[in-house]
Amino acid sequence: MSTTTPKVAVIGLGNIGKTIAGNLIKGNREIIIAGRKIEDARSLAKQLGPLATAEDTASAIVDADIIIMSVWFNVEQELLSQYRDLLKNKIIIDPSNPIAPDEKGGFRKIIDESESAGEIISAKIPEETRLVKAFGTLGAASLQTAAFQGPEQAVLFYASNDSSVDKDVEQLIADSGFDPLKIGGIDQSVRIEVFGDLHEFGKLGKPVALKEARDKAFNS
Repeated sequence: MSTTTPKVAVIGLGNIGKTIAGNLIKGNREIIIAGRKIEDARSLAKQLGPLATAEDTASAIVDADIIIMSVWFNVEQELLSQYRDLLKNKIIIDPSNPIAPDEKGGFRKIIDESESAGEIISAKIPEETRLVKAFGTLGAASLQTAAFQGPEQAVLFYASNDSSVDKDVEQLIADSGFDPLKIGGIDQSVRIEVFGDLHEFGKLGKPVALKEARDKAFNS
């Protein structure tokens, strides 16, 4: 990456995408917003103010260095296929959780228990593209309320096979109001997805600050 601040695109205007976008704006980070309907992206950008710009998905991918795919797991795979050539040499951040509603009012995994969305997505991206698993360890409500909290900030875990992206990803997480903590490579993604030991809707159970996060991640 260059020494300039990487450009960020948030693709997807659901609860997670809107919350990530709002947190980054609060952290004084310029962002590009894209979604299924450009009108919705423009509306959100207007709400968020001058640091937010709305573009169609293809343009957002071209113009950004870092693309946050804040869409459902299955939709993300469709976008990766559709825009494969445009995604070369980009950093993709994958917050997705491989889940669907169950018949009991909750959620179930739609892949094998031992599989992770991160590893599946990793196998579908161009070789030149770098993948980071991040921004999916908290539900949308906590992602909003726990951002910029004090006196100690809450942690967002992340995983990546490429240490060259760590600085940019950690700055992005910090700008969104959280402390970053890397847990390892993409093979650790299952730990920070729904039902994993480092997910709010898994063993972790809640947002945690850095000391507790380190203990849970490396000493449990």
